[in-house]
This record gives sequence, structure tokens and C-alpha cells, in this order.
Amino acid sequence: MTRAVEKRKIVIALGLAVGALFLALFARGAGPQTAQAASHREAPLISLDPTADITDFFMFRDYAPGQQDKVVLIMDVIPGEEPSSGPNYWNFDPNVLYRFSVDNNGDGRADDVELDFRFKTEPIRGIARQFTLPFSYVGGAGGLPPITALDGPGSEGLGLRQRYSVTLVHGHHRTSVANGLIAVPSNVGPRTMPDYASLAAQGTYDLGNGIKVFAGQREDPFYIDLGGVFDTLNLRRVPPIETQSEDANDNVNPFGTDMLSGFNVHSIAIELPASMLTGDTGATKIGAYASTSRPHVAVDGEGHGGFRQVQRLANPLVNEAIIGTVDKDRWNALEPEQESRFEGYYLNPRLALAMEIVFGVPAAKTNRTDLRDLLLKYQPSDTQLSELLRLNLMTPPTPFADQKRMTVLADTPDPAGWPNGRRPKDDVTDIAIRVVGGPNYIAARAADGVNTDDAALSGSFPFLASPFDGRNRHHDNP
Repeated sequence: MTRAVEKRKIVIALGLAVGALFLALFARGAGPQTAQAASHREAPLISLDPTADITDFFMFRDYAPGQQDKVVLIMDVIPGEEPSSGPNYWNFDPNVLYRFSVDNNGDGRADDVELDFRFKTEPIRGIARQFTLPFSYVGGAGGLPPITALDGPGSEGLGLRQRYSVTLVHGHHRTSVANGLIAVPSNVGPRTMPDYASLAAQGTYDLGNGIKVFAGQREDPFYIDLGGVFDTLNLRRVPPIETQSEDANDNVNPFGTDMLSGFNVHSIAIELPASMLTGDTGATKIGAYASTSRPHVAVDGEGHGGFRQVQRLANPLVNEAIIGTVDKDRWNALEPEQESRFEGYYLNPRLALAMEIVFGVPAAKTNRTDLRDLLLKYQPSDTQLSELLRLNLMTPPTPFADQKRMTVLADTPDPAGWPNGRRPKDDVTDIAIRVVGGPNYIAARAADGVNTDDAALSGSFPFLASPFDGRNRHHDNP
């Protein structure tokens, strides 16, 4: 192969990779005072409903020492929480049903085990009510005690407080796992909440039988140079590829700026024994997704009341990069096992067509059975199509210190990350564009130049970093 031909192949691969990244993100739309990222505001209707908008879904075997028989499920909601947005800070929505749904028999229907989270907001309490103050959270000045507890002494300044319940649904049987737990409030600032880590620890509940739960604010774990992408692919290196040593360094951003730095999300996390999810099926692989639903009010005699799903999320980037805009809202409302209705989007990806139009380079636009099988099947021979995040329980978890953001595409492959489940560290943006592009994408190491989050993740439950506080939050700039 001549050097000219080799160079042309790299340039073509690079163009396709950048096109995939740009077009996948471009489909998400934009809105004031919100950051965009994986599954942030990816469909027209859900972009108007932030408390029901799932930003990310994680599922992985616990990698903390002595906890590897557990599975962790995390749902992040409310995109782009600006930490300083007082006086009314961020909270869960009492009218939303937050649910994890699990398939443990391989039929693609994730109704074998369900975990429901419901929230209630208490009446304004404590100092805020006593003095009719204009702030929901107050303390640490003028003789007022700071907020150092979620309940009892030290919680007087916690004027707005939420409690929640956890319910296990197995078939038609509903079992209360916990009730009256307190959600960790938004991180207002160091005067009001001088030891936020302690509040988060108080809101991390060990329920016994190997179950832990957490609900509250966390730092947004997703990382990407979003501003460079939207400035007509004005990424901060031309061409935007990483050297081998840069790609192998998961602790440094070679040339990109994390445009989600300084933003928070609200997280629901649960850790439980894998046996509670597999039951007596003996399953070695499970599938799952996260969803949000709102009460359904029947109109003109139509409908049956109850709850109606408004968003679902399993694998990252599906609704953004694969499903056409005309079907995004409909896709959110349907169950994963109904994915055959959208099979054409996987077999004939419009994204590939758009890439060819933008770059003038032939793309794999038809018969993409590889894409369909990767995202919709447990194994290629399956006939049931279901868009689930799948986790092989026989794959040992990788210790936190040894995890690779590029998972199976790393120089030293790490098989315990996406698309085998998904961990907070996994760089799903770079992985996705290289998988879609194939060998040439991998050879080019196309990337946005952001290889790490701006806050250090935790190696133990609930695994996400402490949120930025309202007074001292900092957004990285180029």
C-alpha cells in the first residue's frame, strides 16, 4: 500500500468518525440553561420535561472489594443542573414514576423484575417555615445552625425535604423494599451545608440483605467537548485524533474541553445481589432499561388511567443517533420489545446517509445487521428485537483502578465495560464513533479530545462524584 493510499484511508475514516459524532449530537437540539450530553434532551417532548428526562443509565457488576456478587443500577435525571440556580434548587418530581426494568429470561421483555422509586415533597419545614424565609435551605450565619443532618438536630435549615419509597415488582407481586427514605438535597454551598459529603453519606442507605440505595444530587459524570462540536466541528485539534499514548491516558484531556464541567444531575442508585435480579432462572446475562412515567389522564373515554411512559433509556445514543426525529417521541413511549417497529433505522441508518451527504464519502447505509444485532439481541441468532442494555454476569468486574475508558477497544482490553453493561468511566462517545466506523475509525483514533470527567469518580457506592456547590461551581473554559 502506498503512503498516499494509506493517508487517504485515514482521512476518510477521520471524516466519517467526526461526522458521526457531530450528527449524533446535532440531533439533540438545544435549550437555554441546559447542557447537552448522552441522552440529554434527545427528543422534542422530553426536552420540555427535565425532571422526567433521563440523562444516563448505568448497569454494572459492583467492582468494590467484597461486593462483586452485586449489580448496580443508576439512573441520572434532570440535564444540566446549574448548581447556583437558587432560591429553588433541583428536586425529583413527585408526579414521576422512576423505574428500572429487568429481563432475566432472555425473551427481550424487561418485566421480570422491576424496581420503582416514588418521591414525596414534605411541606416547608424548620427555620424556613418558622421565620417565613424566602430560601428553601438556610443556615450557618446570624446564629442559624448550618445543615448538617437530613433529620433531627442539624436539619432545621433543611426547609424543603423529599422522602421516597422503593418497591420491588415481580410478576404481579409488589413488595415494599423501603419507605420514608430521605433524598439528599442539592448542594447549596459551604456556609449552608459545610459538610455535604456527610449529608450524602447519611442519604446512602444500607437496607440489609445486600441492598443499598441512594437518591440525591451528584456531579454529571458524562464528559464531552460539546461546544467545539457545535461550532461547525471546530474541535481543538486538526485533525481531531489522538496519538496512541494520548488514547491510552484516561486521566488527561489531550486537546478537548469538557463542556459539561460544573454541572450536576439527580441520581437514583441501587445495589443488590445479582440473584435478586436473576431469580431462579439461572441467567448468566440480563438486560435492563430505565424509564420515567407520568400519570395518564383519560380523555374522551380513551385510555385506562395509571401511568404512561414518557422516556426510556438503555444503550446510550440510540434515540439521538439512530431513531429519526419524526419517531423520537413515539420511541420513548414504547416498550423495548417493540423495537422491530424501528428495525429499519438500524438496518438503514439515516446517520450513515447524512455522513455521506456531508462528507461526500461512501458510507455503510444499508443492511447493517451488525448494528442491529449489537444493540437489539442477546446473540445474532435471536429473532426477538429488544433495545436493552445487556450485562454478562459471567464477566468479572474490573477493579476501579484498572478500568479503561475505551473498554474492549483499549490497547489492553477491558471487557467489563460498555457495551457489556455500562460504567460511569466508560467513554461511550469515542467508543460509539469507532464501533460505527469500524477498523479505520479505530486506526485513526478519532476523538473529541476529552478522556476524563472533571470530577473524580468514586470506587464505591453510589460511585458518582459529589456535586458542585452553588457558590463555588466552576465551568471549564477553553
